[in-house]
Parts: sequence; structure tokens; C-alpha cells
Amino acid sequence: MKDIDPFENPDLKRLEVFIYLTPVLGFFPALWTLYRRRDSPSRQAVSRLSVTLAIGWLLGYILLGASADASESWQLPLLLMNSLLTSGYFVVCIWLMIRLSQHQSLRLPVISTIAERVVRKYLS
Repeated sequence: MKDIDPFENPDLKRLEVFIYLTPVLGFFPALWTLYRRRDSPSRQAVSRLSVTLAIGWLLGYILLGASADASESWQLPLLLMNSLLTSGYFVVCIWLMIRLSQHQSLRLPVISTIAERVVRKYLS
């Protein structure tokens, strides 16, 4: 008897990629996909992009927040930059979701290159 995989449906695979691109929460399923190493190369590329975006946002968020706490005179500009970084991260993730729904490429000029070189080296 032939085993039927319920996740072979292309709509379910696209839904899974949408989950990878969810800001903050999509990091964990994307990381799991990279850890398993059994998915298609395109899904692994989206997972690497999602992990790169999330790690970059988290590092920036932590560094800007810590710098704002340590500095009296630069506190307001650093907190403003922190909020702009967070808003930018969410906008980029939503923009990538829109591009996915339109069947367009999900590559970002600099970030995709970093994801392919650095994240692939350590997680794939």
C-alpha cells in the first residue's frame, strides 16, 4: 500500500512557508526546518532568510535597548532607532508574505546573501 503524505499538498506547503515568515514566532519552525535538513532547497532558503532576519532583529533590539539604558543623553534617539528597527522587521516580514502570495521571489539583496553564506555554514 502506498503511503500518502498529507503535507504533499502545495497549498499546505505554502502555508508552512507563510508560518516561517511570521515575525518572531516563525523563527522556531524555520530553525526546525534547517535542523531537519529534509525539505526542498527553496524552503530551506526561506527558512535561512527568516532565521537571519529574526537573529538580526534580536541582536539589534538587545544592543539598542542596552545602549539606551546605559546612556542618559542618547536614550531617546536610541529608543527611537529601536522602535524603527522593530517596525522595519515586521514590515519586511509582511512584505515577504505578500510577495509569497503573489508567487514572486523572496530574495532580499544583502540579507539573502548573508543568509546563504553564514547561516547555511552553521545551520544547514
